[in-house]
Amino acid sequence: MSQRRTTLRIILSTVLLTVACALVPLAAVSAWAVHDIADTDTYVATMEPLAYDTAVKDDVANAVTGAIMTYLSHNERVGGESGGRGPLHGSVQTFVNDAVRSFTGTKAFRAAWNAANRATHDAVLQELRSGHSGKVGFDLAPISAHVKQQLLDDSVPFAEHIPVEHSDVTVLGADDLAVSRKGFRMLQVMGVWLPIAAVGCAAGGVLAAVRRRRAVAATALGTALGAAVLLGAIAVGRGFALGDLPPDVSRAAAGAVYDALTHSLWVAAWSILGASLAVAMLTYLTRRRPPPP
Repeated sequence: MSQRRTTLRIILSTVLLTVACALVPLAAVSAWAVHDIADTDTYVATMEPLAYDTAVKDDVANAVTGAIMTYLSHNERVGGESGGRGPLHGSVQTFVNDAVRSFTGTKAFRAAWNAANRATHDAVLQELRSGHSGKVGFDLAPISAHVKQQLLDDSVPFAEHIPVEHSDVTVLGADDLAVSRKGFRMLQVMGVWLPIAAVGCAAGGVLAAVRRRRAVAATALGTALGAAVLLGAIAVGRGFALGDLPPDVSRAAAGAVYDALTHSLWVAAWSILGASLAVAMLTYLTRRRPPPP
């Protein structure tokens, strides 16, 4: 084999293996986004355990209570004073909040939680795949209807005025949809081709290598480094996601949602890291040793 050909093989192998290792975290993120986040069944299953999370239930209870009390304040004089701030206002709010919190511990709430997540996710996907410029939200009416009935049974004042028709909560506005739509379409393409490109570059780099055992070991270590970078990015992303929350959003609840959504990506990153290190160690242990003198 000529020196020039050997040099070209080394350069080609190095480039391909470097690209493959660099693509690993990107491929993992794109595959996670397409197969976990963009799939409605997987998304609902991921969010389902949050119906048992105390911080999430508290956040839902506060949101529903706030929506109901805002409606009552704007449409009724609770307690006989303008603006809905009469002496009965605090009592009504306490009854409403207690009723909502009680509801969050029932099977009916968990069913409503799953239904709301499924409906919201379907609506978001429909808007992302279409060219519409509207907004996406979900309706609090099913929860409000249950709370209203419970308050009526307890003879709470003004319970009959609690709205159950529509209490929309916006998830994505028109501007957010315009930005998200571009990213979604890009992820749809990347989620398919990036993993294929990573595997192809790794295979090509090993085949082109002059010393393939070393190439396998280098690929395994580079892949492990990429997985470690991904784990760091998940941790840093959590800090960014929770660092600029509106004052009315619970940090604990937002953290629980972030952890649930990124759990499968976190598991994938640790799996890639462990498997890569195992391959590197196996390659080292099975290396050819010179015969004893």
